[in-house]
Amino acid sequence: MELWIRVFILVACLLPAIVECKVRQYQFNVVMKNTTRLCSTKSIVTVNGKFPGPTIYAREDDTVLIRVINHVKYNVSIHWHGVRQLRTGWADGPAYITQCPIRPGHSYVYNFTITGQRGTLLWHAHILWLRATLHGALVILPKLGVPYPFPKPDHEAVVVLAEWWKSDTEAVINEALKSGLAPNMPHKLRLINAALNEELFFKIAGHKLTVVEVDATYVKPFKTDTVLIAPGQTTNVIVVADQGAGKYMLAASPFLDTPIVAVDNMTATATLHYSGTLASSPTTFTSTPARNATPVANNFVNSLRSLNSKKYPAKVPQKVDHSLFFTVGLGINPAHLVKQETEAVQWQGVFTTDFPANPPFAFNYTGTPPANLATTTGTKVYKLPYNSTVQVVLQDTGIIAPENHPVHLHGFNFFAVGRGLGNFNPKTDPQNFNLIDPVERNTIGVPSGGWVAIRFLADNPGVWFMHCHLEVHTTWGLKMAFLVENGKGPNESILPPPKDLPKC
Repeated sequence: MELWIRVFILVACLLPAIVECKVRQYQFNVVMKNTTRLCSTKSIVTVNGKFPGPTIYAREDDTVLIRVINHVKYNVSIHWHGVRQLRTGWADGPAYITQCPIRPGHSYVYNFTITGQRGTLLWHAHILWLRATLHGALVILPKLGVPYPFPKPDHEAVVVLAEWWKSDTEAVINEALKSGLAPNMPHKLRLINAALNEELFFKIAGHKLTVVEVDATYVKPFKTDTVLIAPGQTTNVIVVADQGAGKYMLAASPFLDTPIVAVDNMTATATLHYSGTLASSPTTFTSTPARNATPVANNFVNSLRSLNSKKYPAKVPQKVDHSLFFTVGLGINPAHLVKQETEAVQWQGVFTTDFPANPPFAFNYTGTPPANLATTTGTKVYKLPYNSTVQVVLQDTGIIAPENHPVHLHGFNFFAVGRGLGNFNPKTDPQNFNLIDPVERNTIGVPSGGWVAIRFLADNPGVWFMHCHLEVHTTWGLKMAFLVENGKGPNESILPPPKDLPKC
């Protein structure tokens, strides 16, 4: 028997009966709910009183209407992480980027069509640190009659990897901003990763995992005993139940290869039960990788390749119209004595289109840091003509400490054409780029002390946020945005804003 597990940053639920439907309608009531996990009870922000929130099901080409009603004291917005949002940037969700948040007592209908996508994604709050509890699964089924490009599994389940914070996350980040230090980490375990600040390893004792999809794009299947998954990423794996009857441990443990950053170095566990297993049966355990197991992480990342079949080709841009080089790393904002990320953008409703294509000054990015660690802020975006091809090299820096950054780009999938350690060499490194079948994603890890190169086609008009998906880094300022211009005619132009778009 085969079990297909959709692993991503968010608890297990079985696939409901398949219903043919062109328009899927949901209502999200954002409410406070007393919730108990790990012997700790507190009031948390939820959708419909559930933690994690409800799973959204749709098919490729469906239109989805989700009415979000805010019944809590916080401003709220919801992001449909990984959905392309072609021409519907008003439904993307990041607060103060494409919409003002939904104020207490108000509502907004997110209206979007799922085009050319199938697989597992997620939804989560995109304001403050509310996504700690305000998140859920988004499962996109293939069109009716279209099979998977692998044997159909017998059963499906969604595994949501998340964190449980005993403290109020808003109080945690407010204190961190005052002190300029990293926030305290949660005292307890991720339950199953909509995690705010940690990448995770995932294993099942005694079983190989066949990876078939990441970020709602098919990959060449490969077997592994350990999956690496960053905040914002999703992974579908097939598990063959070919062991003897019994109980087998599932384990999620943190990955962090930065020595000076604190991490809750604990392992979240659950058990996989075979039918007919007695309650008294022993559990088969598994060991987890060390928290700094970079070789294990690299082995998984380097195994990912696009399926690149006739039906699902990898349309990698072969030429580049805009070649960009962005550094990511820590710095000091002297005005507030708070650590800020470089390349920061502060959104104040007014912006210019002169975001730099390269760092304002060059230095040995992974070597000795410059003497001046001060950062600058600005309201700048990078403008792209419609249908232009873009290459972005994301370079980690050694300022304060090198660190792995999972960077998410809204509105697009991109191809990860290259990665390496040390400083990117624009003359020699592109010679080793994979332009045939690189993995296609919406969230990519920038390796600690290294770089990653991505390419995408700017075929989606609007303003599209790009940021680190470690929530603490977004808060500190690791974020920017692209402004993609309209093309020719209405089909290449962003739709008008809806009448119920929230006002600030």
